Amino acid sequence: MNKNFKHYLSIWAILLAIFNVAAFVSPAEVAGMNKFGGAFWSGYIFITLAFLGQLVASYFALREENLKKLFYNISLISVSWTGLILTVIFGTLCMAVPGVPNWVGIILCFAVLGFTAISVIKANLAAETASAVGEKVKTQTFFIKSLTVDAESLVSRAKSELAKAECKKVYEAVRYSDPMSSDALSSVESEITIKFAKFSEAVAENDEKAIGELANEVVILIGDRNKKCRVVK
Repeated sequence: MNKNFKHYLSIWAILLAIFNVAAFVSPAEVAGMNKFGGAFWSGYIFITLAFLGQLVASYFALREENLKKLFYNISLISVSWTGLILTVIFGTLCMAVPGVPNWVGIILCFAVLGFTAISVIKANLAAETASAVGEKVKTQTFFIKSLTVDAESLVSRAKSELAKAECKKVYEAVRYSDPMSSDALSSVESEITIKFAKFSEAVAENDEKAIGELANEVVILIGDRNKKCRVVK
């Protein structure tokens, strides 16, 4: 149980207690009208069920531990609180005030519950969709992000000024390239991977001739990838 739902549960319990106090402690008879008729108990049961429904709906709204998904549910938190407060107001008025038909309170409380439940379903769908998009973007940008890290690491491992300069050139080319990948780029990305591995070996061996040649080839391949990336968008 996360802290968001714990706070909600505490306030829910307090408001449910207030509802019960208002329902049973308020005068049983006003202007000759007794509130404890047969309809009272059916109204009390259904409004209590509406309270429980609000608790269940809010549990699903607030249970998400993933902060990114919870961000998409921020508006839903407000909906949960609003639904609970309206349930208390409608339920208390209809149970505590003789003469107010209990079926009015039942309809109003379940209408609020329905609104809350629909909001939960919609928000969860939006959160799942946004999360799926985020995971897809993360996967599609992995190649360039990983290559950027490798290129930056290679700069620090260069043994000469020339090698370091070539490594920086490759790093800058990778760093400023389009991060999004797709199936259409798999061929050129495979070439870049192979060529970068050879470039890394040349840097490790401090083969300055091979370093210069391979650095240029890697930069050219990255440029080709960027051109293809613009075409497939």
